[in-house]
Amino acid sequence: MNTPSKVPAVTLGFWAIKIFATTLGETGGDTVTMTLNWGYLLGTALFLSALVLLVALQVVARRFHPFLYWATIIASTTAGTTMADFADRSLGIGYAGGSALLLALVLASLGIWWASERTVSVDTVSTPRVEAFYWATITLSQTLGTALGDWMADDAGVGFLGGALVFGAALAVVAVLYFRTRISHVLLFWAAFILTRPLGATVGDFLDKPHDHGGLALSRPLASAVIAVLMLVLILATPQRPGSHPATGRTP
Repeated sequence: MNTPSKVPAVTLGFWAIKIFATTLGETGGDTVTMTLNWGYLLGTALFLSALVLLVALQVVARRFHPFLYWATIIASTTAGTTMADFADRSLGIGYAGGSALLLALVLASLGIWWASERTVSVDTVSTPRVEAFYWATITLSQTLGTALGDWMADDAGVGFLGGALVFGAALAVVAVLYFRTRISHVLLFWAAFILTRPLGATVGDFLDKPHDHGGLALSRPLASAVIAVLMLVLILATPQRPGSHPATGRTP
């Protein structure tokens, strides 16, 4: 008998909503820290507080709730935006340094999770301990994605649109590997999950950054509102069902 997971099944709709969520995280985070002028530290405190509350609600929930889950994802991606910006800019370690540090933390989180459960499959997210591993890894990967997006757009010099194309192409490669090779689908899931964040970050920056920085200079609050509506429509229009927890057999 399969135990229902408390996270959604990984479908094409899941990935579409995830990309909208990561884009909203970038524009929403920038709205608070830049447009409202809260700064990176206060912005991080705000979104981390929301994230902790939503994760707690996720843990105590008895089943999968689509709106709670996606609200938690948005909180993690906005917190990731402000935390990455705080580390890269306020702490002065730069995009490359921030990306390297966060990559090490993501790998460490996955390593600890695997050592405890002998799997890092999202289909097994049905107990408080696994949920803790899941949301810690999610938040670190969102933060890593922001730093990677900024590094690609600024330090690598490809710009926001160029960065979006690079990360979009990388996601296409992961999709080909998923369907054409025998590489672990669990590992490919996490690769894709991480890559959707810098894709969303660069798209978000392209929408709201000034013209002289390579952006379209759209209103951050307006862009965030439009993306939130589109994301809501997708959630309502696509099937939202929990993944299944395999009763036997474990995958890396």
